[in-house]
Amino acid sequence: MTALLDRTGRPVAVCLAAAGIVASVLIGKDGLDTVVGCGAAADDRPSQTAKDWVTHADHVVVATPTAERDTNRRDFAEGPLRYATDRTVTFRTDGVLWSAQSPRRPLGEDFEMVAAGWRVHRESGVRTKATTAYAPRLETGHTYLLALRWADGRWTVLGEGAAVPFDDRTVARGEWCGRVLSEEDVALGEHFSRTDDTSLEKVLSGRDEQAVKRALESASGRPATPEP
Repeated sequence: MTALLDRTGRPVAVCLAAAGIVASVLIGKDGLDTVVGCGAAADDRPSQTAKDWVTHADHVVVATPTAERDTNRRDFAEGPLRYATDRTVTFRTDGVLWSAQSPRRPLGEDFEMVAAGWRVHRESGVRTKATTAYAPRLETGHTYLLALRWADGRWTVLGEGAAVPFDDRTVARGEWCGRVLSEEDVALGEHFSRTDDTSLEKVLSGRDEQAVKRALESASGRPATPEP
């Protein structure tokens, strides 16, 4: 997940900043570290472009969260937080748009993935959302485009660019950083975005899954899924 100063051009980030969102963000390569804002990140692998996806992912899927549970609770002896959690989210596989020729693991009808969870404040007991930098929080009631890789015994996305809102089967429509955005929100941010931003999310904003498949096929030089 790329650094905040390197990613200020992301259109969605501009929209979120304009909305005045200040949230706790769980990020990190080796763990989940709390920072302020929906911002800084450090991807495990390149995750922005279609080429990144076909180079590093096992599967690119359309998936919908169907359930979630709090996991990995961390209690704090002092400070404003009483405890924080992650969420283990169960996804329904709605469609596989691309698979590696030799994926590390086949993908079933359902799968689980760890996502940003909650912070519980000591004095008030209020639960607030933790969000992942420059990426959807992965919430029920929404659909996502995910570039998945099997690593360390679990499914994970490649990085912040590998989880894209996909409500109504439309790129860049839906939940992002805990808020719901439309393509118009993204387009507003694009007015300020970097001209060299070639992320799949930006290039295919407002397009459908067939456009995604074509982009993946073009990047990989072969059909979207391997021959049986």
